[in-house]
Parts: sequence; structure tokens; C-alpha cells
Amino acid sequence: MADESTISPTRVSRRRFHQTAALALGAFAAPAVVRGRNLNEKLDIACIGVGGRGASNLKDVGGENIVALCDVYDAAVARAADKHPGAKQYRDFRKLFDDLKSYDAVVVSTTEHTHPFATLPALQLGKHVYCEKPLTHDVWEARIIREAAAKAKVATQMGTQIHASDNYRRVVELVQAGAIGPVKEAHVWVGRAWGRQSPEDAAKNKDIVSVLERPSGSSPIPTGLDWELWLGPAPARPFHEVYFPGPKWYRWWDFGNGTMSDLGSHWIDLPFWALKLNAPSTIEAFGPAAHPEIAPATMKTVYEYEAKGEQPAVKVTWYQGAMKPEPWTAGEIPKWDSGVLFVGEKGMLVSDYGRHLLLPEEKFRDYKRPEPTIPKSLGHHAEWIHACKTGAPTTCNFDYAGRLTEANHLGNVAYRVGKKLIWDAEALRATNASEADPFLRRDYRPGWSLS
Repeated sequence: MADESTISPTRVSRRRFHQTAALALGAFAAPAVVRGRNLNEKLDIACIGVGGRGASNLKDVGGENIVALCDVYDAAVARAADKHPGAKQYRDFRKLFDDLKSYDAVVVSTTEHTHPFATLPALQLGKHVYCEKPLTHDVWEARIIREAAAKAKVATQMGTQIHASDNYRRVVELVQAGAIGPVKEAHVWVGRAWGRQSPEDAAKNKDIVSVLERPSGSSPIPTGLDWELWLGPAPARPFHEVYFPGPKWYRWWDFGNGTMSDLGSHWIDLPFWALKLNAPSTIEAFGPAAHPEIAPATMKTVYEYEAKGEQPAVKVTWYQGAMKPEPWTAGEIPKWDSGVLFVGEKGMLVSDYGRHLLLPEEKFRDYKRPEPTIPKSLGHHAEWIHACKTGAPTTCNFDYAGRLTEANHLGNVAYRVGKKLIWDAEALRATNASEADPFLRRDYRPGWSLS
């Protein structure tokens, strides 16, 4: 049974987010290796969100010492507790943060709209953090988390598991070795079409739920689900089965950001890594008229990045749902369901999860590939655990992941605003579109704050 002594969602104690300043400052001053454990000891890990994706993350870190299980749904905690019976149980992650000394690290696998609320206090308390993708719900939150992680100097990792693949490493090495010459454009596409679409298209695309508008009624709240805590900082609304269980929630703007920020974390990661991208200078999106409640099934976003060092100016285009790159539709590249295409001055390189091709194939038949320079990953979760214990770096730390998350969210911002954005990354604003501001930083329900 989960802890019933939860706190009202309209009362967030500032003490829970900022308590014991001297203790926290001491933690920040110590090197990461001191705050972790040696390789022969197990970490004490608190897991926040243990159903769905959280159950998978719990399995991947389950070889360590799981000391706390937290979920707003009692059934999820009960299932997790069957395998970790000694762990303390919570519904409200804010209560978990009262137990300052009972754990070393935190795994955050809640719904997207509560990621920063579970991540920020953990960082402020000097805890190592693994957070599912996308790192945050909006652009401003990504900047807040990135800056907090820089101060905390702890081991961080965003859950972009594909980043650990050997295939991604070989693609990055090929691009950076100049195999296809300077790259001035990249295309990223995914076949998933979850989002607002007609019932016919939803059936054809095997969508998990076909919804065109917000339901006017409500559904019975499942036994053991704390709906108020699930809503957290999001605007109040009656429970309905179109939101829960996940991943139904992910297409609603109040709780997620649709396919763009979710799968973008996996797929845009590859050009972001290979081309050493940072913040785009302009962002423009195309697709059906934006809906105020629901993210789109199909859309396209064009990012422009300025030249940096040896990397020339580059245009990165994202496609989801029915939209595809022209080389894909023309049959110039394999019609993989999802993939990344780099277009260079000497050729093309196309990749998906586990394979890649240099094109045209006859030109590269005798090409001598560069020796591997990026070490084989220990595994995405194992890499983070190793970093917690040794101070070694992670490859999807919150500095890198925060910048990737900002860029991905900007694709949705441009789509919702309906105009090309000129982006000032330092000021965190679109200089030509003040109407973008509400989509860069959302309002929270009273009692919820990241300040």
C-alpha cells in the first residue's frame, strides 16, 4: 500500500525544495566520486514513477539497492514492491524529498509535465538523477534543469536509450571524419502518427486512442489513482480514460508535447550529436492548423543552425506521421519507417536504430572506415550508474540533453505560433514573436512552482 499521508497538491512546502542549504552546499562542493559509491557497493536509488516506462527503468537499475518507490497509482507501486519489498512507498514525490539521507540517486519516470518538479529538488539536494525523455515539458524548464545540474555537479542522464547503440557511434564517427564531406542538411523522420487525426486515419495508423476534442464528460477514477497528484502543476480537469493510463496523455498539450519532443529526443539526437549542434537560429513548422488541446499527428519542422568552427551552416528538417523527406518519397534512400539522412558534399549517409548506409553504395564500396573513437557504451542505465559511483562522464547528461530538449520543444512552439521564429537562445525568446512566450514557459496551478 502506498503512503496515504500525502500533501495537498495546492500546498508545496518551500522547505521541501530548498531545505538544509548548508547540507546541499556541502554536497555541491564535493566531487562526484566522493558523493557516489565505489564500484563494489550498490547505490541507494529512489524511483519516482514506477508504472509503464518507469517499470522498465526500474528493471534496468534494479541491480542496485532500491530504497524508495513512488507513484500516484497504488497498483504501480504494489507491482514494483513485489520485486523490491524493502523499499519505502510513496504517492507524493515531494514527501520523498523529506528523507534527505536515505538515497544517493533518483530515477524520474513520471509523466512529462511533472519531470522538472521531480528532477529539480533532487538536483538541489545533490542527488544523481536519471530522467526519462523529454527532460522537461517546456523550453524554460529545460534551461532551469540544465543550469541546476551544472551547479549540482552530479551524474545525470536523460533516457535516450538509443544513444548507447553502437550504430549511433559509428554514424557519428563517419560524419565527423568527413566521410560524406561537409554536411549542410539533415533530415529526420518518424512514422509514428499519434496525435490529432481523423478516426479513419487513427484506425489505419493503429493509434491507441482516437480523439478530436477534449471530452465533455468524465470517467470513473481508477481505484488507487490520485488524480489530483497526477495532474500536479497542470490545469485542473475531470478524469477521463483518454488521459490515463499512458501513453494516452502524451498527445495532450497540458501533459505532453506529442511525437515531436518524445521521439525527437531519440532521432534528432543523432544529428545533434554528429554535427555538434547547440541552439537553432530560426525554427519554422508546417502542418494542419494547430489545435489548442491536442498535438498533431503529422507535422514538419525546419531548424536553421549557423556555421560553427568547421561545421558549415546546416538545415535540419523533422518529419512525423504522413510527411517524409523528398529523397524518401523519390526512392533515393531506403523507405525505412523512421530514420536520419545526412546530405554531404561527397554523398549521403542514412541511418535508423541499428543500421546505416553510405550512399551511393557503389561510390563507397571501397571506402575505408575510420577506426572507432567513441568507446562502446556500458549500456545507457549502466553508464549512469557507473558515473554515479566513479565521477565518469555520461553521454546524455543534462547539459547536452537540456540543449537537445530546448531545440525539440521549439519545433512545437513554432508550430503552435504559426510563424517562423528568430531565436535568441541567450535571452530565451523569439525576437520576432512575443506570442511565443506562453508556449516557452507555462503557468502552473497555485502551489506548484520551480522558483
